Amino acid sequence: MDSIVILTVLVVIFALVFDFINGFHDTANAIATSVSTRALPPKIAVIMAAVMNFIGAITFTGVAKAITKDIVDPFALSNGSLVILAALIAAIIWNLLTWYYGIPSSSSHAIMGSIAGAAIAAAGFDILNYSGFIKILEALLLSPFIAILAGFLVMSLFKVIFKKASLYKTNKGIRLLQICTAALQSFTHGTNDAQKAMGIITMALIAAGWQAGGDIPLWVRIAAATAMGLGTSIGGYKIIKTVGGKIMKLRPINGAASDLASASVIFGATLIHLPVSTTHVISSAIMGVGSAQRIKGVKWGVARKIVITWIITMPIAAILAAICYFMLDLIF
Repeated sequence: MDSIVILTVLVVIFALVFDFINGFHDTANAIATSVSTRALPPKIAVIMAAVMNFIGAITFTGVAKAITKDIVDPFALSNGSLVILAALIAAIIWNLLTWYYGIPSSSSHAIMGSIAGAAIAAAGFDILNYSGFIKILEALLLSPFIAILAGFLVMSLFKVIFKKASLYKTNKGIRLLQICTAALQSFTHGTNDAQKAMGIITMALIAAGWQAGGDIPLWVRIAAATAMGLGTSIGGYKIIKTVGGKIMKLRPINGAASDLASASVIFGATLIHLPVSTTHVISSAIMGVGSAQRIKGVKWGVARKIVITWIITMPIAAILAAICYFMLDLIF
């Protein structure tokens, strides 16, 4: 069998594996608040998240198209399939490591850094589409700050709205609201995060000469959405524990505020075709909500560890991808 065919098939398989891992790694963030406040039992939350992720993933393709062309030009890569395969393997390794230790790192940062690192290893720094890459990098870096502000504003608004309500009645009503916000959160996660695997598979098809344009084939959309939905159904309880309780002690009103704030930021990014880190956005929204309530209520030591992980993910993923590329280049 031709090596291009083998590599392309491997890329499709590993992209779906990445999406599957993304499902139980990142989607845990989407339901962490509703589980920790007991608005939803874990099993019900996971099933709901899986369904909403699938629906969100299959609905939009703008982010996938941005990934296909904005980091590197697939047509300029003479060995593009090898580059993409190396990037996927590196991102999967990093995701599994951070999942094992319960660290809510960013799958988005991991895959962006991996693609850049593998491409540079293959063809040097000139291969990067700097305008597109910087645009994506700006979205990844700015979105957490926007989420902190959004969380602060939503929580401040909730404090005014529910100022005179009894705590018992407020918590009971907010738990019902939180079920809706958790579903919205999972939907928006699917609209953005599942797009990354779609874009990667499409890049591989273009690099192999099997596709001329950047449109996302229907089978790719269905396959990526299904992989993420299945991954979500397994759940990521280690990360739920970190996001849902270690950043701050959550009550139903805090959870609903952070869900609503982060879902708004993620969906806004999807509408303008920019990939963002759902992990960063959700964690940052929780910090913003905590700051609106009581600055000291946020466990900044845990938040600091999460931020450090955010910072180191891209360079580590890029180095891992470069190593993977050189090893694969010896094989193929």
